Amino acid sequence: MITAFVFVKAEPRATAALGQQIADIPGVRECFSTMGEWDLTALLWVENHDEIARIVPEHISMLPGVLATNTVIAYRAYSTRDQNLV
Repeated sequence: MITAFVFVKAEPRATAALGQQIADIPGVRECFSTMGEWDLTALLWVENHDEIARIVPEHISMLPGVLATNTVIAYRAYSTRDQNLV
């Protein structure tokens, strides 16, 4: 399982609706409203890198109200507390 974080900059009035739309995309585990440089953070759990390459540009970035994205791929987890969620 590959974990990725997608940080999303959104139009101010679109943030709440975008959060739910992003969370509903297959491969997105959760989407969080965040403070700081990015308005939303999506947690992706996918089987391969091709899924990230499809989800971000073809789904997240194409949603009306998305201004920018930044994707970070995790390569090592230091906590195993949530392993039963998979």
